[in-house]
Amino acid sequence: MYHVFPKAILSTALGLGVAVSAHAGGYVPPVVEETVVVTPAPADWQGGYAGLTLGYALAGDDDVGVRTPTGFGTPDELELSGVNAGLRIGYRWQRDRWVFGPELGFEAGNVDDDFSTDGYEAESEIKNVFALRFKTGYVLDNDMLVYGIIGAARAKIDYKVEGTGSHGTIGVDDDYSETGYIVGFGIEKMMTERMSLTGEYEYANFGKDTRRDGLGGSTQATPDYHNLKVGLNFRF
Repeated sequence: MYHVFPKAILSTALGLGVAVSAHAGGYVPPVVEETVVVTPAPADWQGGYAGLTLGYALAGDDDVGVRTPTGFGTPDELELSGVNAGLRIGYRWQRDRWVFGPELGFEAGNVDDDFSTDGYEAESEIKNVFALRFKTGYVLDNDMLVYGIIGAARAKIDYKVEGTGSHGTIGVDDDYSETGYIVGFGIEKMMTERMSLTGEYEYANFGKDTRRDGLGGSTQATPDYHNLKVGLNFRF
């Protein structure tokens, strides 16, 4: 009899515990929602395109030397500058966010300078430039492409140094072509699926070329300039 009573109490307590648990709904473990981060795919830049550019060249530096049988000197320098416009066509390949490809371009305008100093007159003009560029860039999340530029260029140049001064007499007046290089960088923003806006900086250098007048006089042309350009590209 003394053993039955505790067992009855224990049985009743367990029954009440089960009832309370059932009434309260029992233990429900918390639900942990799994967060899935979706990385957006980079914008599609692959394919062919054609475009227009408008630029302003500045800060060219060409020290004009006069060498004659009677002397040598540097009367002044030419600082090429001026407006230029161009056409371009290219193709791009894309690997994930990396974009690369060649581009052909033609530019013309009034990139020139002149001086009249110490009895000499000098003038240099870049009439046009035909260039093959290679561009390599990286796509940012906001449909923007940043890229570097390297290329070879062929320029048509008018160059003149004439006069008689303290270094002797010279008469160079040439129209010639010279091959050089272009380096730079740019940024391109996709405006629509087919159209994008570009901004670029380039440095063009066409080396050194000795021009002679046939009478013993000579000068060395060293045309170069920096070019700031904006443009529009159209994909096809």
